[in-house]
Amino acid sequence: SFQALKERFKVDIPHRFKTYNYKSPTFCDHCGSMLYGLFKQGLRCEVCNVNCHHKCEKLMSNLCGVNQKQLSEALYEIKRGTAASSSCPPAIGNLHLGNGDSKHANGSLPNKLKNFFKTQQYSMENHAEHEEYMNNIWTGGEGPVKKFGLQHFTLMKVLGKGSFGKVMLVELKGKNEYYAMKCLKKDVILEDDDTECTYIERRVLILASQCQFLCQLFCSFQTNEYLFFVMEYLNGGDLMHHIQQVKKFDENRTRFYACEIIVALQFLHSNNIIYRDLKLDNILLDSEGHVKLADFGMAKTEMNRENGMASTFCGTPDYISPEIIKGQLYNEAVDFWSFGVLMYEMLVGQSPFHGEGEDELFDSILNERPYFPKTISKEAAKCLSALFDRNPNTRLGMPECPDGPIRQHSFFRGVDWKRFETRQVPPPFKPNIVKDARSRGLISNYAP
Repeated sequence: SFQALKERFKVDIPHRFKTYNYKSPTFCDHCGSMLYGLFKQGLRCEVCNVNCHHKCEKLMSNLCGVNQKQLSEALYEIKRGTAASSSCPPAIGNLHLGNGDSKHANGSLPNKLKNFFKTQQYSMENHAEHEEYMNNIWTGGEGPVKKFGLQHFTLMKVLGKGSFGKVMLVELKGKNEYYAMKCLKKDVILEDDDTECTYIERRVLILASQCQFLCQLFCSFQTNEYLFFVMEYLNGGDLMHHIQQVKKFDENRTRFYACEIIVALQFLHSNNIIYRDLKLDNILLDSEGHVKLADFGMAKTEMNRENGMASTFCGTPDYISPEIIKGQLYNEAVDFWSFGVLMYEMLVGQSPFHGEGEDELFDSILNERPYFPKTISKEAAKCLSALFDRNPNTRLGMPECPDGPIRQHSFFRGVDWKRFETRQVPPPFKPNIVKDARSRGLISNYAP
């Protein structure tokens, strides 16, 4: 059978990779994570257009030009012939549009995970108390909530994709309302042992209803192969898109975004949550230009932290703090390091630390002092220096910082924090959004 496959498919054709400048968020076709950075983020094959990190080039299979759909179908037929009990989950591109309350949704899953994937459909339309949300989600409580499934939505466009699945733009039928639907493959969650991460992500999304600067969850449900999070669609686009349009932001615009991000981070930290994935791609704008943090797949909570500390090596390399690189236990101070990188990118238009590969980049993060151009003010440079303190205990944003609370730093002098917390400060920039939802204007702030 394998020989037949070799004759039917060309399965040993190397890719022809070249360094590529991506103008929109792109994922590695090997590891599924984002191609990080502002320029020359990764490699693209000249022949088949697959993308990967520089570090993943040697790990890419020699499948250039191979029709992997036909290959997977052939493998499935062979597998089915040798083991009748085996099954192969369909690709997410062939998403089954059945309802979300199948009686056999978890038939092929291990017993210990059936309870985790138990059909739980809920709505947050009435914004009840947090504990009530949790009860509805994890006990399957009926309550006065409306249940949703795939049959209630029209799939319109893929907004992003990775190894986990896809994020799609969807329309709620009959309501003319648009949402971002995150589709998670159950088999990938099981293979990568990410069940706890998925649980935490949903928990954080529910908690987000208490903060105006976090992406809101509308509902969640599941089918045989997928878990779905339906979230508010933020048609203002992400900061990565906007900074690529203008190269960098002025200090007034940077300060505005920084203030709203601080409010969001401090809300998460007050609830014992480390975000761990702060970057331009995850900062979205609503139609008015206000900030919303999105994607809580890397969040860490008190449920799996010992003594208030975490130890997992994770994050986007450009934004990873020194203590994570060193393999030390860490806390929410890592978010303030990432916040410093984010502020630097907004003000300067490039990353503060550089390297040809991850090793050089990490060495730069551990040892080099970022260059502060004369175009930024002294207050901004002081703020960035305090955020880039390699001692997490005295880093700006932490209680022991010698510069005091981050909200009182000179860079934020004159900021009315109470008005920021209630979204009363007008944004300095309003995204250009076409009102006709059926037109390209609906996704005009996301690259094709």
